[in-house]
Amino acid sequence: KALGAMDAVFFATPHGVAHALAGELLANGTRVIDLSADFRLRDADEWSRWYDQPHGAPELLEEAVYGLPEMHREKIKTARLIAVPGCYPTAVQLGYLPLLEAGLVDASQLIADCKSGVTGAGRGAKVASLLAEASESMKAYGAGGHRHLPEIRQGLGDMQPNPVGLTFVPHLTPMIRGIHATLYSTLTAEPGDLQALFEQRYANEPFVDVMPSGSHPETRSVKGNNTCRIAVHRPGNGNTVVVLSVIDNLVKGASGQAIQNLNLMFGFDEHMGLNAPALMP
Repeated sequence: KALGAMDAVFFATPHGVAHALAGELLANGTRVIDLSADFRLRDADEWSRWYDQPHGAPELLEEAVYGLPEMHREKIKTARLIAVPGCYPTAVQLGYLPLLEAGLVDASQLIADCKSGVTGAGRGAKVASLLAEASESMKAYGAGGHRHLPEIRQGLGDMQPNPVGLTFVPHLTPMIRGIHATLYSTLTAEPGDLQALFEQRYANEPFVDVMPSGSHPETRSVKGNNTCRIAVHRPGNGNTVVVLSVIDNLVKGASGQAIQNLNLMFGFDEHMGLNAPALMP
């Protein structure tokens, strides 16, 4: 009842919780920003397969707007229900967006090699997240299929008309926060100046920093910050493009992006509440 009196409600809850409450809030005129995966996938059956439970509000999926501002800014402004993207999907989609929009790479042969800090697994007590287990070691997980895979494929499919073939392998690294995505794609046309392509695509994006040619972004440079830092490479001037994309999984990959969406929905300055510099060193 108290939530229904609010202008907006953030859900930072386990998967499935927002299903039960979002409809009533929307009916009361409250706008909903959901940080879980409850409304990210447009296909309720696919969501159920990946999250091991029935979808509790399939009638809301058509209305939900995927809250990646760099793709859907105008839709976000008028949305009642926002599905905040996942952390890996944010880093991967922002890295591939200029290439796929321009039709320069083969969408059926994409590889996303991603590393995350242990906070990506949440705050629950898990042996694999213990300092003694995660420190001084690195491992892949979910190589046979990860929950973020269908979300990423859906987003990449929205960027261009061709079927998406994506190999996505996440890794757990011995750091607290941060995501580093190394993204591979194969050129299908002469790309011209890739650096200029990325700079022009993100010139007006307040939270995407296209680094100078030859750069290698570090996760520490975005720690506690809502920025995605990107560098594009074409090794040996060949047919492979390598994009490096880094974010803080807890900020641009979660709460910061949620606030960015709120700012857009209510006509606030997009930077409001998000001007903190990175926490370096």
